Amino acid sequence: MIHRLPIWIILGSVLLALNAGFINSVALLSFANNAVSHVTGTATIAADALVRGHWQTLANTGLIVICFLLGAIISGAIVGNEALRMGRRYGVALLLESILLALAWYGFRQGAFYAELCASAACGLQNAMVATYSGSVIRTTHLTGIVSDIGSTLGNFFAGRGLLKTQLKLQSAILFAFLGGAAVGSVVFQHWSYHAVLLSSLWVLIVAIVYVAYSQKNRSSDQ
Repeated sequence: MIHRLPIWIILGSVLLALNAGFINSVALLSFANNAVSHVTGTATIAADALVRGHWQTLANTGLIVICFLLGAIISGAIVGNEALRMGRRYGVALLLESILLALAWYGFRQGAFYAELCASAACGLQNAMVATYSGSVIRTTHLTGIVSDIGSTLGNFFAGRGLLKTQLKLQSAILFAFLGGAAVGSVVFQHWSYHAVLLSSLWVLIVAIVYVAYSQKNRSSDQ
């Protein structure tokens, strides 16, 4: 249950949700028309392809799901357990995400399918990296859980159990950041095409650098 949040968690969550919406929008507008920031719809398409015997679609969507999983596995290996805490190796995970997005950009330029796989792995890595704080789950790459969390928070309020304002503000901020990122991604894609993915890679790289610098500053002040 969140009562108070450190500024680095608020900014980090919003900036990463913004990026997830951005990259998902670009992926949807690409040649494959597949979402990469979450796998629910992609897994459904894979199941439908299996029933219909559309083996190429099954292979493509299945690989996207697998790469999302691999990204999450890598994140777990780098960052460790799910509790958010300053000093964890989020900078390393973000750097790897930036590299994966750069590879996705290069692949998109060539019209190669591996671009979608790199983007999916990057989103899986990011989503597994941001997990829990004070017992509450913080998600940044998809909205299903966020919308459910907002509904649960409001439901508790309407039932007379009080309103967790900080939690609701964070959930709402992530929701609007994702939507804003998706809108910006759509506009940028129309003008820059696949170069928009490179912008996403640079964005994550900047977030990584800022986190490492902020973490080092806090560590120095504690000594």
